[in-house]
Amino acid sequence: MALKIGRGADIPPFRVMDVIAAANAHAAKAGPHDPRVIRMEVGQPALGAPLQAVEAAMAALGRGHPLGYTEAFGLTSLRHRIARHYQDWYGTSLDPARIAVTTGASGAFPLAFLSAFDPGDSIALAAPYYPPYVNILTALGMKPVILETDAETRFQPTVAMLERLEPRPAGLILASPCNPAGTMLHRDELAAIAQWCDANGVRLVSDEIYHGLHYDSPIATAAAFSPSAIVINSFSKYFSMTGWRVGWMVLPEDLCRAVERLAQNMFISAPHIAQVTAEAAFDCGAELDARREGYRRSRDLLLEALPRAGFTRLSAAEGAFYLYADISDRGEASTDFCARMLRELSIAATPGVDFDHRHGAHFVRFSYCGGEAEMAEAAERLLRW
Repeated sequence: MALKIGRGADIPPFRVMDVIAAANAHAAKAGPHDPRVIRMEVGQPALGAPLQAVEAAMAALGRGHPLGYTEAFGLTSLRHRIARHYQDWYGTSLDPARIAVTTGASGAFPLAFLSAFDPGDSIALAAPYYPPYVNILTALGMKPVILETDAETRFQPTVAMLERLEPRPAGLILASPCNPAGTMLHRDELAAIAQWCDANGVRLVSDEIYHGLHYDSPIATAAAFSPSAIVINSFSKYFSMTGWRVGWMVLPEDLCRAVERLAQNMFISAPHIAQVTAEAAFDCGAELDARREGYRRSRDLLLEALPRAGFTRLSAAEGAFYLYADISDRGEASTDFCARMLRELSIAATPGVDFDHRHGAHFVRFSYCGGEAEMAEAAERLLRW
């Protein structure tokens, strides 16, 4: 008799990971005179954790720091430091008791969804979207409700879209700046959506992991507009700490104990050494802001070069480190286009089908968080192509 396989086994792949594997394989078989692969497929900053943060980790290890389990919500000192960060950046006062340190934003999403929603609940989100939102919701038995957006709405949802939803969803996921389009909800837009959610009994989940990587408009946090919102952030992007696997949540009071119980059972705690490093990273603003200016220069270069290379319809690159390019006039699906670009140019980029099952075949996401010299070389290769 065949053994049962659980529903979660049907979870779709996170296709960017397949692109990474293809790029690795292409690089492995390249000859000494072949061009090196330029990595524009993944949102991983080229530089690692800031120097002072790494030194704090090394100091902790060097003095035999008794690294072990922390409380499920993380080190008290780190939670207080995160609360101070909200005062410094947003002018928003938070009780550290509402802050949970997590194993990256990736660890925060299942905690948020399990604490706030039930199997069968409908959760709205705009397409294009970060693929694990939909994949995790589906694995948990929840129903993603996709809001169709386009360049006219900067690939962001609007209150008018939400008003058309009947019945009302149990939740709404926002991302600003968003992956893959790099667009933002401006302060008044975010406030209006947060107020709509509160008025309609819809739990807001705000993904703010790209905060700090904004170029032309100020950022705003949903924590400033809604006491019932769940805010998720991470040390991976602005703080350049992808491999340390540490993030945080700002929780509404009614979910704090529920999330704590879930975290105790699912993760125990985020890695202790990563929390020590993360706390020190808050004192590295000058180094991190300098990195952001490097991303800005790469963005500006690509915004000038890509249209000359035939990518004439690009997302409004307001934040994060992504450009979402409409290639519908190329007569080739994005999966084939990206495979050919890797094969012929040694440039790895991510096809839009990862972010939008309906329209993604017409889009490619370029990540520009690599080194500035590499981004300039990528522009030259695309122009020649």
